[in-house]
Amino acid sequence: MASQSTVLVFLLFALALSGIELSTSQILKANVSCLQCISHYDLSGIKIAVKCENVKRIATTTTRSKGSFEVKLPSETSRNHQTPLNCLAKLIGGKNQICASRKNMVSKIVKTQKNSHSYTISTPLAFSTTCPKAAGFGSSKTVDLPLPREWGLAPSSYYVPFIPIIGIP
Repeated sequence: MASQSTVLVFLLFALALSGIELSTSQILKANVSCLQCISHYDLSGIKIAVKCENVKRIATTTTRSKGSFEVKLPSETSRNHQTPLNCLAKLIGGKNQICASRKNMVSKIVKTQKNSHSYTISTPLAFSTTCPKAAGFGSSKTVDLPLPREWGLAPSSYYVPFIPIIGIP
C-alpha cells in the first residue's frame, strides 16, 4: 500500500513539473493601452467584457496596474469542452472617464500559438483619457446684422428668430 501511494505522489509531482494542464478551461490574457498617457500611468481598474457567440453568459474582468488582464472565456457547461468561436473583448469603462474609438474599443479573440488553451486579442484595446469635443449643431458665435442707428433698436443678436407656423391642419 505504501508503494502505491508513493507512485501516485511521484506521478502527480511529475505531472506538475511537466506543465501539463489537467483542466480544459480557456484563458484570455491580454493588455490595454493608453494612447496619450505618461509611461507610469496606472491602468488598473479598467473593465473589460468578453462575449462569445451562442453563449448567454458574459465574462468581465478588471485590469491590473500595467494594463494586463486575464479572464476565463465564457462557455456553456457541457461535457464536450469545445473551443469558443467568435469571441469579442470590449472596453467598458474605468475609474475615470475614458474615450476610445470604435476600432480600439472592440477586439476579436484569437488562439495563441504557444498553448492550446491560451487566447489573446487580435487588435489592441486602446483608449484616451480626454475625449474629443463633439461637433455642435451650429456655431455658438452670435451674428450681428447691421441695423441703422436711427431706428433705435437693440443689436440684432438680442432677438430670437421667430418663424411662424402657418397652415396647421
